[in-house]
Amino acid sequence: MINRLAIFGATGDLTGRYLLPALASLRAGEEIDDGFQLVGAGREPWSSAEFRQWAAAQLDQHARELPPSVRAAIASQARYHEADVSEPSSVAAVIAGDSPVACYLALPPGVFLAAVAALHDAGLPEGSRIVLEKPFGVDLASAIELNRLLGDTLTEQEVFRVDHFLAMTTVQNLLGTRLANRVFEPIWNSTHIAKVEIVWEESLALEGRAGYYDGVGALRDMLQNHLLQLLCLTAMEPPISLGERDLRDRKVDVLRSVRPFTDRDIARATCRGQYTAGRIGDRDIPAYVDEDGVDPAHRTETYAEIELNLDNWRWPDTTFVLRTGKALSQNRKEVAVHFRPVPHLPFGHSGDEVPNLLRFGLDPENVGLELTGIGPRARTLSPMSLAAQIEPPQLPAYGQLLHAVLSGDTALAIRGDEAEESWRVVEPVLAAWSSDLVPLEGYPAGSAGPEPGRLPRRPAAGRVQAEDAMKVTGSIVIAALALLPVEQPGHGDWHVHHGRRTGAARRRAAGSDSFDGNVDFLGRSPRRGRGPRRQERALLGHHARWSLPRLGPLAVNLGGAGVRREDRATVHVCEPRYGNHGPHCVPVRRLRRPVAIDQGPRSSSCL
Repeated sequence: MINRLAIFGATGDLTGRYLLPALASLRAGEEIDDGFQLVGAGREPWSSAEFRQWAAAQLDQHARELPPSVRAAIASQARYHEADVSEPSSVAAVIAGDSPVACYLALPPGVFLAAVAALHDAGLPEGSRIVLEKPFGVDLASAIELNRLLGDTLTEQEVFRVDHFLAMTTVQNLLGTRLANRVFEPIWNSTHIAKVEIVWEESLALEGRAGYYDGVGALRDMLQNHLLQLLCLTAMEPPISLGERDLRDRKVDVLRSVRPFTDRDIARATCRGQYTAGRIGDRDIPAYVDEDGVDPAHRTETYAEIELNLDNWRWPDTTFVLRTGKALSQNRKEVAVHFRPVPHLPFGHSGDEVPNLLRFGLDPENVGLELTGIGPRARTLSPMSLAAQIEPPQLPAYGQLLHAVLSGDTALAIRGDEAEESWRVVEPVLAAWSSDLVPLEGYPAGSAGPEPGRLPRRPAAGRVQAEDAMKVTGSIVIAALALLPVEQPGHGDWHVHHGRRTGAARRRAAGSDSFDGNVDFLGRSPRRGRGPRRQERALLGHHARWSLPRLGPLAVNLGGAGVRREDRATVHVCEPRYGNHGPHCVPVRRLRRPVAIDQGPRSSSCL
């Protein structure tokens, strides 16, 4: 375990508010001892005594729950160097010594490249580590260049791109709740979950952070890193283990599955805002552009919201909403999982049916589940809530991160390719916002943000409208989507996969020669044996749930006039199910008379 920590940017808010209290918690837990060395580096012309005095004041303010002796021990162990992080000779004086050192870059992201280059030229002792705070770079190009420079300096196991959200107890409970409880993981998919909100809204305004925040903004500061990490833990496939490779591989899979943005998507599925003058509680808040240190020309957003869709088998029809904002009316910091409504309620019940909602509170940390049951009046629906408060962790989030850094555990660190994939997700949005494709909306401090309904309603998760998906020819209503041509009879039966239908609707359909319902996709079961259609069988799989959205209403009129025999196929009506062996089809009934499948135009929005 490394017993030497050098903090570059040691006089900033991050050090005083989080890093020093984290070190004190490690000392209180006997994770570090009297042999531990703390070296601070910054631009202020301070002596070591002045830095110790400042550190003691910060600990008294932000770690008052810890014993005074612990706080005093951390402050008394500190030394200070005035240093230019871009000068190798200046950096060398900070890291001088033969033992390994953990170099924590508590710096703005725009300085990372220069600081890492200076550390490279200064020559780090063998076994040293570099710690970088989010955001990792300022864009994709800088992240790629930073990864290259880090690779020239240290191995990947010695680089810690840290995000303290990953060390929060509730965030880790996203995985714990999913994977340690049989009741949740089988329904943790698009069949049962309609929407997931990942929200970090706070009533705090700029609070003196203009030097860092202005020019960075809400999208880079929060959404590109913290909220995307929460997305990964919410949407990832179950890992084999929580080891560094297994966990991080699954997170990267999620980022790679995010549907790329087009300009049209950005215009309708993103929102940005900047707070104007207002009042929060008993405080008068100036407009963001009037805050000290803010350059209005930067047009920095203090509110950012985007909707994402994932192109994979688990989440084809679920919308993920990521939202963060400052100077809002209230604090809301949570991951909210919205389940779909039940397909049918027994006759005679009254009251409002509210879909189930699972909440993971981030600050304060808690877990809650909102259900619907029978209230005090017979046959009347009433909401029910289950809630659990999470016990405070032994170490705060930054304490866990520093312990991982000093002990060399990279499981909570962000891998280089993961950092680059995060930028790939948001870079089209940044480019569109910089060209004002999406307006910068003002909202009064103390309000709920930009006006409600700020994001235009759009088809969920890539759903296409019925008129785009269907084509009517005579008495036959045809899906515009044609996965494979019907060239010869016997290539396999076509299956109509539809969504959540009530038992009554199924019974009505079973008694007629037509099917009228919501269609998930048209698919073909494989032809048995070998032959030229092996590729078709491999492509579709048996009852495979194609990664496509519901197409909309479909009516199949059997035995239409003019249907050629070679174009006829048997149609099965199926319902999708997501079981222990993955998605599969449960047949509802078989339409025994032939229908025509017209190819129609291919739709790029579907394919």
